Amino acid sequence: MRALRPAHGQATVELVALLPLLGVLAALLWQALLAGEAIWLGGGAARAAARAAAVGADPLRAARRVLPARFARVVRVRRAADGSVSVALAVPAVLGGGTLATVSARARFEAQR
Repeated sequence: MRALRPAHGQATVELVALLPLLGVLAALLWQALLAGEAIWLGGGAARAAARAAAVGADPLRAARRVLPARFARVVRVRRAADGSVSVALAVPAVLGGGTLATVSARARFEAQR
């Protein structure tokens, strides 16, 4: 009968094999956090833009003022006929530096006199 040899270095080999998977999981988690941040900030920017439109100010300027710089550059604001304001934000991609998707939020305030 052959004697079983100890498995020296087996844990190291398994760790090295799992490192790419851990990197992909970390990138996916980071991307999900960026998408959540864009959704959250889009709602706040839509409310700020709607308040500005209600008092006669510039809604785009108000939306940019409440957003961090990385989102303020890629924001689009549209006013609808019913007085509501839509804000669209591009979700930045973690890898590649492009945009992954666009999220939008809508808010409405009555016009203030």
